[in-house]
Amino acid sequence: MLTSTVCVALSAAGLVVALLTAWRRRFSAAARIAAVALLPVGLYLTGLVSVAGRIVPALGRWAADLVLDPGVWAGFAVLAVSVLLYTAGRVGRRRTARRTAGERGAGAVTAAPGASAQALGRGTSPAAESAPKPGRKAPKDDDPLAGFEEIEEILRRRGI
Repeated sequence: MLTSTVCVALSAAGLVVALLTAWRRRFSAAARIAAVALLPVGLYLTGLVSVAGRIVPALGRWAADLVLDPGVWAGFAVLAVSVLLYTAGRVGRRRTARRTAGERGAGAVTAAPGASAQALGRGTSPAAESAPKPGRKAPKDDDPLAGFEEIEEILRRRGI
């Protein structure tokens, strides 16, 4: 009785944490947290939690329950869902990491002296990239606040 209460409470708390993580739009992390949160209930339903305390006498009864009890099969189903959620969370994390690395890589490419536009994978030349955009003043080298023009523009647009 106490074992079931503890397992259900652990799983419920973990699922609440997974829900809060998903609320913050971190879905791959939420899937992994939910997968770990389902483990206590899955282990309890399969009977592996109670077998761990009394290995030899309970093993025969557990083997018989494995075939005949639908609750044990439900426990294995919960464990399978847990494994699938964890795998999906890992795959999502890898995809997100690859996508953000690709975005960083595209933005981090800088023009080397004498590099061509084709070598950089862009349609403009390095000289055109370094030219100031129309409508903006070119920053002076001796001005220490030259880099804050964009920030001032954003703050002005927001009314701050």
